[in-house]
Amino acid sequence: MKKDPLSLRGGADLRDDEAIRPGGSSRGIEGAEGSHTTKGGLRIASPYRRSGAIRNDSSRSLSLPLYTGQIAETYDTPEFLAVLADPNAFLTGPGAEVLLGGRNTVAAVAAALDKRRPIDIVVKSFGSRGLAKLKSLVQPSKAAKAWRGARALIDAGFGTAPPIAYLERRRGGFVSESFFVAGRLAGPVEIRGLLRELPREKLEPLLAAVAGELARAHGRGLLHRDLSDGNILVESDGSAFRFCFLDTNRIRVRRRLGAASRARNLVRLGVPADLRRFFLERYAAAQGRPLRAGFWFWYRIAKGTFAGWIGLKKKLRLKTLARKMKIQ
Repeated sequence: MKKDPLSLRGGADLRDDEAIRPGGSSRGIEGAEGSHTTKGGLRIASPYRRSGAIRNDSSRSLSLPLYTGQIAETYDTPEFLAVLADPNAFLTGPGAEVLLGGRNTVAAVAAALDKRRPIDIVVKSFGSRGLAKLKSLVQPSKAAKAWRGARALIDAGFGTAPPIAYLERRRGGFVSESFFVAGRLAGPVEIRGLLRELPREKLEPLLAAVAGELARAHGRGLLHRDLSDGNILVESDGSAFRFCFLDTNRIRVRRRLGAASRARNLVRLGVPADLRRFFLERYAAAQGRPLRAGFWFWYRIAKGTFAGWIGLKKKLRLKTLARKMKIQ
């Protein structure tokens, strides 16, 4: 008999040994420690930093023959800097494991931090062409945005892959290459497959935890502009869920997020249709209020618009066309 993707004992326990890893994900890291108990008895990992939570390392400017950027102080060793001098080797060298190909390539590899300590890292190479290249004349590179986004998440007490460094190369003021380097995550799984496979009684506690985490992130002004199922990872120690956010180049920090912005930000998540109201009720409860009719209305409008846009893109193959025209 096939095991469930997650086994939630008593509706609250997510067991790693029974987890199916959608897409072969091996990208997770433990997020903030600590938890609080909801009215229903479900323990949800707190996003606020407590003892044992990851913290941002001090950073230093990085200046290599071809690249500039930033590096976390712990990783600023002669051996590691020698490896960073040729970041393209991460993607094609011996032992490289390509996790994602295409315009933005992601590869995992073991690198020498010093003579005694190899470390597992993930390198993301961002393509630079078309509109993105033009914007880079006046904007930071995507790698720089990923670095800043990851550090903003950690500063606020949320989980993500620990940022190690970013590198960029400019020619004539335009970014020609950029790379984001982070620690490889080994524990969490994508919520994508879980949203599709878990039975309702096991999915509801997970959705409640996700809703609470996103409500707190929004409350701190953190907006992930590509908040899709593949960019949220989850794991549990048996009593508390912990989440990690990926694609941190899409993180933005705002002073305040209005209701319409919050509602639009949630529509990319593949919450089953019959549980969307439940999800939003838990999101509102995490903010200390009931679900308001206006928020429910804006969510449904945004969800329908988003679904229609995705359908149109697939029908017209707009993404393929944009790549052929080199505007994406």
